[in-house]
Amino acid sequence: MAEDIKNVPIEKIRNIGISAHIDSGKTTLSERILFYTGKVHEIHEVKGKDGVGATMDSMDLEREKGITIQSAATYCVWKDYNINLIDTPGHVDFTIEVERALRVLDGAVLVLCSVSGVQSQSITVDRQMKRYKVPRLCFVNKMDRAGANPFRGMGQLREKLRHNAVLVMYPIGAEDQFKGVVDLVQMKAFYFDGDNGENVREEAIPADIKGECDKYREELISAASEFDDAVAEKYLSGEEITVDELRKAIRKGTLSLGITPVFVGSAYKNKGVQLLLDGVTYYLPNPTEKENIALDQRNAEAEVVLKSDSKLPFVGLAFKLEDGRYGQLTYMRIYQGSLNKGDFIVNSTNEKRVKVPRIVRMHSNQMNDVESAKAGDIVALFGVECSSGDTFTDGTIKYSMTSMFVPEAVISLSVQPKDKSGDTNFSKALNRFTKEDPTFRVHRDDESNQTIISGMGELHLEIYCERMKREYNCEVIVGKPQVAYRETIQNKGTFNYTHKKQTGGSGQFARVAGFIEPLPSDSVATYEFVDDISGGVIPRNFIPAVDKGFKEAVKEGRLIGFPIVGVRCLINDGAYHAVDSSEMAFKTAALMAFREGYANAQPVVLEPIMKLEVTAPEEFQGSVMGQVNQRRGVIINSGTQDGYCVIEAEVPLSDMFGYSTDLRSATQGKGEFSMEFAKYSAAPRNVQDELVKKYQEKKAKEQAEK
Repeated sequence: MAEDIKNVPIEKIRNIGISAHIDSGKTTLSERILFYTGKVHEIHEVKGKDGVGATMDSMDLEREKGITIQSAATYCVWKDYNINLIDTPGHVDFTIEVERALRVLDGAVLVLCSVSGVQSQSITVDRQMKRYKVPRLCFVNKMDRAGANPFRGMGQLREKLRHNAVLVMYPIGAEDQFKGVVDLVQMKAFYFDGDNGENVREEAIPADIKGECDKYREELISAASEFDDAVAEKYLSGEEITVDELRKAIRKGTLSLGITPVFVGSAYKNKGVQLLLDGVTYYLPNPTEKENIALDQRNAEAEVVLKSDSKLPFVGLAFKLEDGRYGQLTYMRIYQGSLNKGDFIVNSTNEKRVKVPRIVRMHSNQMNDVESAKAGDIVALFGVECSSGDTFTDGTIKYSMTSMFVPEAVISLSVQPKDKSGDTNFSKALNRFTKEDPTFRVHRDDESNQTIISGMGELHLEIYCERMKREYNCEVIVGKPQVAYRETIQNKGTFNYTHKKQTGGSGQFARVAGFIEPLPSDSVATYEFVDDISGGVIPRNFIPAVDKGFKEAVKEGRLIGFPIVGVRCLINDGAYHAVDSSEMAFKTAALMAFREGYANAQPVVLEPIMKLEVTAPEEFQGSVMGQVNQRRGVIINSGTQDGYCVIEAEVPLSDMFGYSTDLRSATQGKGEFSMEFAKYSAAPRNVQDELVKKYQEKKAKEQAEK
C-alpha cells in the first residue's frame, strides 16, 4: 500500500479531516472509508459487541467510553487518489486535537446528524475551519434514524453557519425507508448492495422524486455558475451543461469557500460513503491549491508563500506529539521539499540540527515504515525531539510557520500521587501530557505546595487522571475543582509611588507616576505598557524595569489572587537618584505603584461563562430550564424538534460542577448537554464578596502558620 502512495502525483493527494459535534458519526464514517478503500477487511463499530472497537479509536479509554479522545491519522487509496485522513474528537474538551488537525489539513468533511442538524460543537468546528480557511464538504449522516431530515440540516448550515450550502446528493427515502441517493451532478440513482454496501448499483431516478431532483439540480447549477463563466453562459442560454463542466464549477466554488456541497447518507447502514469519497477527490483541494505562508526569520519576518514542490528547500511543521513505544513520535506535515530517512533537519525555534532515523505513515496506532516523504505528505518521525508547533527546515533557509491557536484553560484541579512510590511515574506522566497537549497545563502552587493541573473541562482532566492510573500505574488523589477566575479594573486609577530604602552603603530610590486604565473591550491583549516619559525624568535604561514590575503585578490580583487582565499601564512622570537608583528599585516601585493605582480603579472579579446546550425530551423542558436558572444561567434560545427541546444558555462555570448527575436525574437519564467556554464577565457583587472573604481567610491562615 505504501508503494502505491509513493508514485502518486501531488495533484492526486488529498489531506482531509473529519470533524463534527459529538455523536454525529465521525468515527463510524472513518471506519467505512477504511473498509471501502481496502485498508481494513472487516468493519468494527464504535461500541461494537465484538469488543474490538473502531480502528481509529485505538486507546482503551476511547473504546470504553465510545468517544474519540485523540485525533488519529491514517492513509488510504481511492481510485488512484492518495487520501491522508485525520479523525478528530467531537467533544469540546479535546478541542486542541481539532485545532491542530485543521492547521495542517487542506480540506475537511463536516459531519452533521440528519436529526439534530447544526449543534453547538458543529458551530465551534466551523469557526476553527474558517480560522484556517479550510474548504469543506458537508455529509449529512444518520439518514436511517427516526426523524431524519437533511433539508433542515441544510437550512441550518445557511442560517446558523452562513454557508452557501447546496445539495449534490438527494436522498431516496428516509428513516427506515432510506434506500439510496441520487447524484444531482450525473442525475443517476445509486443503491448500495451486499452485506456492507460494497456493491454500488446505478439506476434511473425513481419517477416519484424526479421533479424534486430537477429542482435541486437547478439550484446547484445556479450556485455553481457564479464561479465559472462558461457554466454561467450555458446556464443563461439554456444549454445542457456536461458533468465535467459542472464538477469543475462546484470545485472552484468549494475551493474559494463560496460553496459547501452537501452529501447525504448513513455510515452505519453503509449507504452513500463511496460517493462522498468521490466528492473528496472531485471538490477538495490538493496540496498545491492551498496557500501556506511562512515567515522568513532572516528577512524581518517577511511573508513567504510555500510551494508544494519536492525540489525546493525542505519546510515541515510538527503539529502533534505522542509518546510511543519507541520514544517520541512527531507528526509532521511537509509543506515544501522532501525528506529522506537519514537526512539532517534544523528546528527553526532553537536552531538544533537533528537526524531523522525513521519515517513512518500512521494507520491509527500502527506504523508503516517509508524511506522518504515529499511536499503534501503527512508522516510521523521517530527520534526528533521538539515541541508542538515547531517548524523544521533543511538549514539553508530559516522559516517559521504560525502555530495553531491554543485556547485558555478554564478549570483546575489539585492532584497528588496516592503513594509516595508513585512520585517518579507521576512526574513522567505530567511531563509527557504537557508536551503532547498544549491545553493541558501544570504548575506548582507555592503557597499550598500542591501540583495544579488545568484544562478545558471536567472530562479533559478526568481522562488524564485515568490515563495516569492505566498507563503509569499511578493512582492520584484529586482535589476540588478550581475555576480560573480573573481580575480587572473598571475605572482609571492614578499612582505616584516613591520607593526609598536607606541601609549602610548605597540605598534604593525610584519614583514612578502615571495611571492604569481598562483596555477597550474588543482588545486581544490582556496587558499593555505605555511609556509617556519626557525630559529624562526616568533614564531610558530603567524603563524596561518598570514594565517588568507591572508585569509582575498583574500576575496576582489583590482581590482574590488571580491574574489581572485588560489593563493598560501608562507612566508619565518619575524621579531617580544618580547613585541609589537601580533596575531593582524601579521594578519594585512599579510593582507598588500598580497596587496603589489598582486600589483606586474599582477592581472586579471576572468569572468564566460557559455556553451550554441541553437536549432533553419535551416533557422535561420545565425542569431543565429550572435547573439552568438555579445555576445563575441566562437562557438565550430554546426550541423544540421532533419531541425534544433544545435549550441554549450562558452559565457561570463555578455553578456547573455536578450538573451531569443533576440533569440525568431530572430527565430519567435522557438529557444530554455540551458546554464550551464563551467569555469572561464580571461576577455579581455577592459572589465577588464571598470569593474575597475566602481569599482573605486563606491569607490570614497562612500568615498565622508562618
